[in-house]
Parts: sequence; C-alpha cells; structure tokens
Amino acid sequence: MSEKGRLFTSESVTEGHPDKICDAISDSVLDAL
Repeated sequence: MSEKGRLFTSESVTEGHPDKICDAISDSVLDAL
C-alpha cells in the first residue's frame, strides 16, 4: 500500500499542487483505514 501510494503521489504532484494532492491522499488513507 505505501509503495503504491508513493508512486501515485509522485505522479500526481507533477499534475497539480502538492498541498491539494496531499490533502486528497490523506483523506483517501483515512477512508482506507
């Protein structure tokens, strides 16, 4: 899970702002838990 998340973040950061992406990822992570 962590490795896939990191790859996803690295790809997404190039498309948008890291802050918004981090928020979206943190939300998805909390939902997964």
